[in-house]
Amino acid sequence: MNADKVLDAKGLACPMPIVKTRKEMKDMESGQVLEILATDKGAKADMTAWAKSGGHELLDIQEEGGVLKFWIKKG
Repeated sequence: MNADKVLDAKGLACPMPIVKTRKEMKDMESGQVLEILATDKGAKADMTAWAKSGGHELLDIQEEGGVLKFWIKKG
């Protein structure tokens, strides 16, 4: 999936992946897609809830070799 920006949040524990995602999203235009890489298992529930509460669209979640990949479209 194509992303406008990639955020590497691997190795960060909750809530840092969300904090960094929020910061990146502020600099993006509506409709742009951010790809987030995370290793914190709690990020799956956190990203899903955060995207919904912020009016963003969680496009996809994939897991490869212990790394979670999220694609969120800015609302």
